[in-house]
Amino acid sequence: MIGSLTSTAGVLAADITVGEHPRFKVFGLGVNRDTLVSTLVAGAILIGLGLIMRAQIKDGVPGKLQLAFEGLVRYVEEQVETAMGLKAPPFVVPLAVTLFAFILISNWVEIVPTHENLISPTSDINLTAALAVLVLLCVHAVGFRTKGAAGYPKSFMGPPYWLIPFRAIEEIAKPLSLALRLFGNLFAGGLMIALIGLLPSTVLWLPNVVWKLFDMFIGVIQALIFCLLTIVYFSFAVSEEGH
Repeated sequence: MIGSLTSTAGVLAADITVGEHPRFKVFGLGVNRDTLVSTLVAGAILIGLGLIMRAQIKDGVPGKLQLAFEGLVRYVEEQVETAMGLKAPPFVVPLAVTLFAFILISNWVEIVPTHENLISPTSDINLTAALAVLVLLCVHAVGFRTKGAAGYPKSFMGPPYWLIPFRAIEEIAKPLSLALRLFGNLFAGGLMIALIGLLPSTVLWLPNVVWKLFDMFIGVIQALIFCLLTIVYFSFAVSEEGH
């Protein structure tokens, strides 16, 4: 029994790696092939669902997809109105809805049956970091547009001056929090599926099904958290009180 456990531990140590992806180079830059393919598939699914919903709208009878999307938009609108009110930039709701839908599909794309198994692209820190940077660039752009080139920096540099270092740490923590939270949860889900895959085939199906359902639930929660934090960061950028 001890020998079996030791052998299993050796398999785990040898086969389960962190941050390793099949790669190719474009203009000298390394690109993670599996992340790129999964991201393109997730984007294609999102666009396809949008086209299907558009066709349903033309029919005049709202389908389940349209009702679900309208419910999501209504929920996001309520969150934006609560956080920002009339100061909300018009693109915040579309951005938050798109981020939620894309991240949710990316979290779930690994369940799509393919010849070569897809991964959740959100389990790659490169994608989650890119999404976080995109959000924070939009947030700061809105802040400068709302308060001006002189007024917006005062949100960070104004009195009390002893808080300036803590405000700097907060701004650094925002993209890290967005990127690492999403990456960590999705990577952990993929790691658990890899661990479950080492179980004997006679009992593999039950824990695999249970964990995948739980992983899908976590995918919804993480997409929602990313969406809500995006709204919160925009509310900080337009608020008069500052950070």
